[in-house]
Amino acid sequence: MSDTSRTPRRARLYVTRVDPWSVTKAAFLLSLTLAVVLVVAVGFLWVVLSVTGVFDALSSTVDEVIGSGSSGFNLMDLVGFTKVVGVAVLISSVEVVLITVLAALFAVMYNTSVGITGGIEVVLSDEV
Repeated sequence: MSDTSRTPRRARLYVTRVDPWSVTKAAFLLSLTLAVVLVVAVGFLWVVLSVTGVFDALSSTVDEVIGSGSSGFNLMDLVGFTKVVGVAVLISSVEVVLITVLAALFAVMYNTSVGITGGIEVVLSDEV
């Protein structure tokens, strides 16, 4: 009998409980990774915009629209590298805390509601 003619075995399992501490640790690590990616992406985007001269072009455009006042408008005072990356780090740290807390809360809520819903059904199969 060849391997192609055999029927695949299947197992139906139900996830009836998740460990909130494991979910919290996994969510923390994933959100921390996302935060690092966000900060690096913001820094890279700022460098690209700076090198291509976008900030200088926007500064001159705003200066022309405002008019020739006593002082020229400098966009770099508002969107300097340290300010932009600082805001990205602040947003990322809030994101890490929120995702971690919400994941733990959802794990506890899932464990509470599993008595009503029966859990999530997972079907495992050995078919290729």
